[in-house]
Amino acid sequence: MSEIAIFSGTAHPELAAEICEHLEVPLLPSRVKRFANDCLEVQLQANCRERDVFLIQPIVSPVQEHLVELFLMLDAARGASAARITAVIPHFAYSRSDKKDAPRISIGGRLVADLLVTAGANRVLTMTLHSPQVHGFFNIPVDHLHALKELAAYFRRYDLTNAVVVSPDLGNAKEAAAFARMLRTDVAAGAKQRFSDDKVVISSIIGEIEGRDVIVLDDEIAKGTTVVELMDHLRQRGARSIRVACTHGLFAAGALERLGGMDDVIEIVCTNTAPIAPERRTDKLRILSVAPALAEAMRRIHNGESVSVLLQPDP
Repeated sequence: MSEIAIFSGTAHPELAAEICEHLEVPLLPSRVKRFANDCLEVQLQANCRERDVFLIQPIVSPVQEHLVELFLMLDAARGASAARITAVIPHFAYSRSDKKDAPRISIGGRLVADLLVTAGANRVLTMTLHSPQVHGFFNIPVDHLHALKELAAYFRRYDLTNAVVVSPDLGNAKEAAAFARMLRTDVAAGAKQRFSDDKVVISSIIGEIEGRDVIVLDDEIAKGTTVVELMDHLRQRGARSIRVACTHGLFAAGALERLGGMDDVIEIVCTNTAPIAPERRTDKLRILSVAPALAEAMRRIHNGESVSVLLQPDP
């Protein structure tokens, strides 16, 4: 893989280093400089000419800072005559902004997709978009992975004869159903209505909960408002035990501490698409690595092999 060149932004260099370990290639150096006027400058400090360049940068807090950094990395690689530039974005923050649901509102997901292409991206590799239709906002190839295999492998260590996978809302029900098939369990879903970023109402849960071992599955947990609201309904319906799982553990505004402080929440499982500082972690938190999946996808992209086979369920 001598023609591959991998660089990382400052958002999650630990994940980038782990990906490079799996690929057995070096993580090439880059430099981010901030001027007195608060503008950023990015330099890729290794040769890119006619190489297959991968830029690893999840769009995580501070989102705008890391997004602009990614734009500058893309521009630097294009200016350095890279043969192809793939933006590896394990967490694509603006995928929640996917529709015009109020007058004069921006559709951030489409705008960011356009800006990535304008900056120089020839291809995007991402994981578990909050809204799958964001895939269609791009006019370049997008490889959209999910972390269901990693999550399923973890939960198979438990006795699942009495388990049920619960989606917090109907929008995530399809992914929850796929996850339930992988675990060979039942599935249930909440009927949710969102009024604001921190106010949601779940009117009911569709499915059997009483006396069951619940695995709550969501694509991401930010403030945790939806999951906290769901907990009340699960308690009222007589859930025997509760575990919480998601791909993107953003855990903003004390969400991790709030969920970890609930006595009936046995554990919280997420992946490392977003960094979680050691001092923020609790004894109930389990972090699974998606570096092997991303590394294999990058290897296949580089070699011109199928990436869709990675989405097939295990036999």
